[in-house]
Amino acid sequence: MMSVEERRLVEELRAGKDEAFDLLMEVYGRRLYNFARRMCRHTEDARDVMQETLLALVRSLHAYRGEGSLQAWLFQIAANACRKMRRRGKFEPDVELSLEAFFPGDRPHDVKIEIPDVMSNPEDRLLRAELNARLEEAIAKLPTKYRSVLLLRDVEHLSTEETARALGLTPQAVKTRLHRARLFLREHLAPYLAAHRDTLAPDSQE
Repeated sequence: MMSVEERRLVEELRAGKDEAFDLLMEVYGRRLYNFARRMCRHTEDARDVMQETLLALVRSLHAYRGEGSLQAWLFQIAANACRKMRRRGKFEPDVELSLEAFFPGDRPHDVKIEIPDVMSNPEDRLLRAELNARLEEAIAKLPTKYRSVLLLRDVEHLSTEETARALGLTPQAVKTRLHRARLFLREHLAPYLAAHRDTLAPDSQE
């Protein structure tokens, strides 16, 4: 459900108050743009998604009933805009590989990859530009259906239920896709993290 602040913001948006739109962009604009950029992988396409999202927001305000949080609704609109662009062939092919296709076929199933949960350390990502670049590269390689879940859950910190609502999935499907996406990131980043274990260890920062 919407918070009191979100409900007030929606009412002010419906009333056409410019300051309400400014506040919306201040709180959600950068997050929506970054989500669109990571989904589309091109700046111009991300801008198109942002424009589509804002237009859809204006058109849908009168029908919005507040069943979920405002941020979940906004990301639902953005995700729909990304899907529309994809159907038009704007930024990705119609056929995509399964996540399993990214893993070596002969990797033992009992091998455990132990690496820090880099998605939960935004300060580390900012300080370590190289690791951040490799993380962005790994996210970009994820198939769309896994990438969208990972971005909403681990980057935008939406709940499982909010992510499910935004993407039109069941909560269990969100959990499954998130698990597989995280496994892929661990697999992709493991060689780099192993090579820089001493640098990235917490003790090395003291």
